[in-house]
Amino acid sequence: MQWGIDIVGPFPLAAGQRKFLLVAIDYFTKWVKAEPLARITEGKVMKFIWKNIACRFGISQEIMSNNGCQFQYQRIQEWCRGLHIRQRFTTVAHPQANGQVEVTNRILVQGIKRILERVGENWIEELTSILWLTGQPQRVYWRKSLLTGIWN
Repeated sequence: MQWGIDIVGPFPLAAGQRKFLLVAIDYFTKWVKAEPLARITEGKVMKFIWKNIACRFGISQEIMSNNGCQFQYQRIQEWCRGLHIRQRFTTVAHPQANGQVEVTNRILVQGIKRILERVGENWIEELTSILWLTGQPQRVYWRKSLLTGIWN
């Protein structure tokens, strides 16, 4: 199992001073997880990976991210090693190497912009709907739903 992870934002401040999204996508199923945060720290990244990936889908074999300091602190590298998660980093000059995450980020940003036009600062309340839309339409080459791909 390989996941890509990235940080998107800042967005306009929402409840709880949240203005960033920590986004992860499973490269096989295209399943997207995202969490709004006020600040991105290594502790929050580890908690996100544990809660949204490991506890729901199992320990990932590999996590790909950019060279952001939140992904490269010694504490998070040791934590990943302890869980046997291989970390891969894209170069700053070539973020397209983490293409699935970049495409998903673009969809999320477009969705949040539309929501901001309609509901203003309450974009977090609409995040679940935006995430649901990232999984639509069903992948034609699968001819199955995302849920079938994950739990079958």
